[in-house]
Amino acid sequence: MQSPIGIFDSGIGGLTVANAIRKVLPHENLIYFGDTAHMPYGDKSAEAIKYYSLKIGKFLQAQGCKAIVIACNTASSLGFSDLKEFLGDKIPILNVIDPVVEFCAQQKHYKKIGVIATKATIKSDIYAKKIKIAMPNVTVQSLATPLLAPMIEEGFFENNISKTIINAYLSSAKIKNIDSLILACTHYPLIRKEIGEYYNNSVEILNTAEIVADDVKRQLTNLNLLNTVTEKPKYQFYVSDKTSSFETSTQLFFEDKISLTQKNIWSE
Repeated sequence: MQSPIGIFDSGIGGLTVANAIRKVLPHENLIYFGDTAHMPYGDKSAEAIKYYSLKIGKFLQAQGCKAIVIACNTASSLGFSDLKEFLGDKIPILNVIDPVVEFCAQQKHYKKIGVIATKATIKSDIYAKKIKIAMPNVTVQSLATPLLAPMIEEGFFENNISKTIINAYLSSAKIKNIDSLILACTHYPLIRKEIGEYYNNSVEILNTAEIVADDVKRQLTNLNLLNTVTEKPKYQFYVSDKTSSFETSTQLFFEDKISLTQKNIWSE
């Protein structure tokens, strides 16, 4: 029960999920891995994403993690099945897609759901497929927004640059007249406010990080894996590459200043 929860993403966007997990599970130890050397995953091949996911999953397992959360929509859509098959009987593998689909299925007022994500996630069509199974009468409208994750990763949001890019994407006819919007990339909660302003709060913007964190709590509770020790938890953060300004930008995602350890797992 005291073993850490492992969390990984293509970069630091998954820290929005880690931060949400910390809030609902304040006693849990966390180990985070951001694959910044290969970020963004959205323009990588499916085979590459599967490989990265397997390597990171093996690394987190070696750290003694009791569960692994794939805090990346692209890796969840393309790498989840392989990682679950590889490690599933040894350790629970959780993704960020299924909890959001389950949440949508409970919202009977949704009629037209929009999805914005990386190219790879949109190409997989995983949200549309899963939502149509859960909600046959709902229309799903999807749009690839490849500039958003790199923009956020570099700290360009809540300014004229981000507003211009966000408005250009959201004005697309592909997501016209939606009543709700799934931010299908773990970077995107950081621009949730700007997206809400574009829609003048007429569209429900799902807080996907919170939805995923609540699901992690539910699943660990069901598996009897919650940490019952109330001493101060330990957090460890790894990245596959970092720059001098990178560590500072993590505070935007995790709310606190954190120390990043560079770790090359690819030659191991």
